[in-house]
Amino acid sequence: MEGFTAHQASRFTGCTPRQLRYWDQVGLVRPSIQQTEGRPGIPRMYSFRDLVALRVVKSLLDCGLSLQRVRRAWDFLNRKAGLDRHLAEVKLVTDGKNVFRVVRREGEVLDALREGQLAFFVAIDEVTRQVSTEVKEFRNDRQQFLRVLRDASREARLGG
Repeated sequence: MEGFTAHQASRFTGCTPRQLRYWDQVGLVRPSIQQTEGRPGIPRMYSFRDLVALRVVKSLLDCGLSLQRVRRAWDFLNRKAGLDRHLAEVKLVTDGKNVFRVVRREGEVLDALREGQLAFFVAIDEVTRQVSTEVKEFRNDRQQFLRVLRDASREARLGG
């Protein structure tokens, strides 16, 4: 499984390093590949799925939900709503106070906090596509950079 550093996770999700550390400490979104567990010098390593979770949580916070409500909704979705099995099929809706889960294949709307109202979509499938595209672009840029370094090194050896 490929891991992403906290720096990469911050870049791909728009979350600040401080948010990543805090959300890890409070257990909102923890890096699933490697956690620091309070030990200095141990880098956090996030999975692709963690990147999607981070971006979704950030989107909900940006919509005006409190961290406590986001946490309750995220915990509910992970435990009871099968978010782990059908991540790409889920849409979240919020009115700034409540979070709702919309399942495309069933057409149901489930209030992730208390069974309620509708307003703004966080399309997890779209977030997943966006993060995937950014990760692919990063990998392509990295490969191109490494090729340029190898070519420059080869030319320096041959020419010098």
